[in-house]
Amino acid sequence: MKFAFLPIALAAAFILGAGAAAESLNGGKPQQLASEPLTISGPQGKHHFTMEVAKDEPAREIGLMYRKTMADNHGMIFVFDTKPPVRPAFWMHETYIPLDIIFVGLDGRILNIAKNAKPLDETPLPAAGAARAVIEINGGLADRLHIQPGDRVEDEAAFGAAKP
Repeated sequence: MKFAFLPIALAAAFILGAGAAAESLNGGKPQQLASEPLTISGPQGKHHFTMEVAKDEPAREIGLMYRKTMADNHGMIFVFDTKPPVRPAFWMHETYIPLDIIFVGLDGRILNIAKNAKPLDETPLPAAGAARAVIEINGGLADRLHIQPGDRVEDEAAFGAAKP
């Protein structure tokens, strides 16, 4: 999984250039990152996940690339500590499983969801606004769990300790 920041005048050039460089990342093997609990809360209840945390550029660049499977209660969160805030776009380079890509705003609420992103598709899927984090879960899971824009995300890496 790769990402770019929008708006960037040369976003297309960045995306194409990063794609070629990432092919050699991690020797084509899935990365294993430290994980932590994450909760998404909305009108349909609370959903608990274990998320690998991609906090830095190298980890975000590889993301969930090369994975063949993932448990429904697992995923990856990409944390952006940049100033000014970023508007990321993700795509599915070397990503073999369909994903729901959840863009989370600065306030911890879901901005938008790119549902069932197609494996290996390099079409950029952008956030609807400035994002503090992006969450990737198995494709179709957001619909099955009724996760939607406006739901709140509780995650220590992105938003500090969860509030009671």
